[in-house]
Amino acid sequence: MTTLDRRSAVAIAEAVNAGRTSAVAVAEETWARIEQYDAVQPQIWISRASQEDFLAAARAIDARVAAGEMLPLAGVPFAVKDNIDVAGFETTAACPAFAYQPEASAGVIERLLAAGALCVGKTNLDQFATGLVGTRSPYGIPRNAYNLGYVSGGSSSGSSIAVAAGLVAFALGTDTAGSGRVPAAFNHLIGFKPSKGRWSTRGLVPACRTLDCITVFTDDTTDAGLIDQVAAGFDAADPYSKPLADRAIGQARIGVPRRDQRNWFGDSEAEYLYDRALERLAEMGEVVEIDLTPLQEAAQLLYGGPWVAERTAAIADLLANHPEAVEETVRRVVEPGAGMSAVDLFNGMYRLAEIKRHADLMWADIDMLAFPTTGTTYRVAELLAAPVALNSNLGFYTNFVNLLDMAAIAVPAGVRTNATGFGITLIGPADSDHALLDAASAYLSIANLPPPPPLDLEGKMQTVKLAVVGAHLKDMPLHWQLTSRNATFVGAFDTAPTYRLYAMADSVPPKPALVHSEHGASIALEVYELGVAEFGSFVVDVPSPLAIGTVTLADDSSVKGFVAEPRALAGAQDITSLGGWRAYMASRG
Repeated sequence: MTTLDRRSAVAIAEAVNAGRTSAVAVAEETWARIEQYDAVQPQIWISRASQEDFLAAARAIDARVAAGEMLPLAGVPFAVKDNIDVAGFETTAACPAFAYQPEASAGVIERLLAAGALCVGKTNLDQFATGLVGTRSPYGIPRNAYNLGYVSGGSSSGSSIAVAAGLVAFALGTDTAGSGRVPAAFNHLIGFKPSKGRWSTRGLVPACRTLDCITVFTDDTTDAGLIDQVAAGFDAADPYSKPLADRAIGQARIGVPRRDQRNWFGDSEAEYLYDRALERLAEMGEVVEIDLTPLQEAAQLLYGGPWVAERTAAIADLLANHPEAVEETVRRVVEPGAGMSAVDLFNGMYRLAEIKRHADLMWADIDMLAFPTTGTTYRVAELLAAPVALNSNLGFYTNFVNLLDMAAIAVPAGVRTNATGFGITLIGPADSDHALLDAASAYLSIANLPPPPPLDLEGKMQTVKLAVVGAHLKDMPLHWQLTSRNATFVGAFDTAPTYRLYAMADSVPPKPALVHSEHGASIALEVYELGVAEFGSFVVDVPSPLAIGTVTLADDSSVKGFVAEPRALAGAQDITSLGGWRAYMASRG
């Protein structure tokens, strides 16, 4: 199976409206891609249109275009998270016992279909949108599109993979605690979470009805802006809908968590990628460290306060009459809400109002926030072993946003060595949606990010790329430690010009020390690929003062590689000017 092509909503609509292609041709190509990807992850779907109905809908779009209509989403295929009603599809919220046949489509679906979009089907999710992981569904576990060993992120798991795998141009998710942002980060996508009330939530199965937002996953900010133009608007039938407003914000002062308050959960690669993102953001405006404490207190209210009872209320009948139908971890999360009192609720509301006042005043000093979307990522096996604790870690930077009535857009900010994505989220006050889209575009234009890696289509991404600079190079004394672990040669590369190379004193066999330096140069190295278990056994054998860290290559990508403790430089010879270890060994004869 080959890597699947991605498609742009803007490009598809322009081509269909101009007659350069047809909605039927787009639908046929889409169907072929979906059937191809079914061999990899059929579990990203809960239900799909029949091929006959899908092509019939496409023919209807072509007829509208032929009659002279200009449709902003003409022939654009999209997917819908299965807690959002679409007429003709069952809504399950990933719980078969809860499933029902809606009489009408949700408000946003009506707008998208009227604009010419083609609904492919309903996607998998963490049951009742309770989770940030994608592992809590009886319909199977959608996995990261770029490394099938890792979580997709949730709860909008299937929607994110449908876009990341190039099956649809965009997909709808939802977001209460980060469900429209976390999967975007892990899968190299844009995750646009509009202000509360900007998009109608009529026809959405509630998680926390006062906080829920419908969101969109796209490949770029232009598509996200187009979907917002179509989906946004006041809906009198939705009691939480509000008239559209447009709040201007600047980019002069960008708030970020204080360094001592940043939590990476042991993930040094995420810390490195965030620091690189801050360097780019500093080209847009002044990066200002803020106190994260009030925002974190708000975040704790979502699952540690009375808002859990709002999740309980959404499925109270099911919990009372068929508790076995609720996925075990979801049940553990929502059941405590039944014991919360009105007193608990009002005290929580009072405290949240105090925190929100602080947050509202914060906007007088900064224009927007730029937080990590998550501090780390996890393998599926890790989440299944510790489903609550690790899920909570993924919400560290996301849970407060809806509680404090903020808009947000998650954008890519780097590629991990395991091929999954790292992202940042730009956050602004309510109604700053357009300004955030503009800021996200500005950031991406200067971020110089590497393209997403090839999709993991056969589950072979359970590997780690390792850079070696000295005794482990081919034909060098310790190269056997790689060949004995079936390491595969990836290629010869140079580091970014930010390293110095030293020959350590009294090292047997002779070994170099690679040290990061602002006054460095590019150093030649080789990259090998090992299985995760083999990489682990290799790391155990690395003697001090050497260690394995993250090394940046000349193309700005990063891999695992040898680094050195400061004591490695005692008596060492600086050989940076030679450009690499082979040149040094040749100079010794």
